[in-house]
Amino acid sequence: MTQAERVVFVCLGNICRSPTAHGIFRDKAAQAGLNVVIDSAGTGDWHIGSAPDNRAVRAAQSRGYDLSDLRARQFSPADFTDYDLILAMDRANLRAIEAQRPSGNATPVALFLDLIGQHDSDVPDPYLDGGFDHVLDLIEQGTDMLVSRMKKGQGCTQHLPFL
Repeated sequence: MTQAERVVFVCLGNICRSPTAHGIFRDKAAQAGLNVVIDSAGTGDWHIGSAPDNRAVRAAQSRGYDLSDLRARQFSPADFTDYDLILAMDRANLRAIEAQRPSGNATPVALFLDLIGQHDSDVPDPYLDGGFDHVLDLIEQGTDMLVSRMKKGQGCTQHLPFL
């Protein structure tokens, strides 16, 4: 059995976008029989221990995904060692992640939408303005691409055009 690949999704509070990606990728990876470790985190600390936003949970449930067991945690420099790939939901969080990078660490960090060729694009934050269905559409596309590459044996970091 091959070693599990480890992926963490990161947004601001870890209650909307990143737990949605976590839950969707968890389901899609399991259906594909992939050996992966999946987590999510936020660069901010104000929601630590909280369940995902009810609106995110409802939107995910409407498409068959269960986020109810997920709890927010804060991204930390240890994540650079604990994960093989760090996917930021937007450019502001990408900068916040990179600011925590330990000296000499080479763990790939990329924007989530780079997976589907939308380079330098952000997954919009639905917390204030809604748009949870649009966020789900984007995350399903990105996680489908990640699963497809991993099924082909390319791994979560190998041969990806954005790394």
